[in-house]
Amino acid sequence: MGRATLPPLTAAVVIATGVLGAVLGPPFLRLIGIRSPTAFGLAMGAAAHGIGTARAMEEGELAGAASGLAIGLNGALTALLAPWLVAWVLRLLGGS
Repeated sequence: MGRATLPPLTAAVVIATGVLGAVLGPPFLRLIGIRSPTAFGLAMGAAAHGIGTARAMEEGELAGAASGLAIGLNGALTALLAPWLVAWVLRLLGGS
């Protein structure tokens, strides 16, 4: 598989994750007893990206703000930690 096929695949997976999270996330969170708007927003933003944040905004401003915060923190931590995590996994697997 060449590099040219990865961006469209990545985009499709991200969109599918967001849509599934926005549709299935709220009922699941209610099922497991999440009642806090902050917890709801953090879960939706971290798991369902922008579409989840839009869905969290429908629940209220606090849930929407928490969701936006979750996206930002998740993105920043991923960008900062991914290089070290990849290097660690490669060392574990005996790579370079």
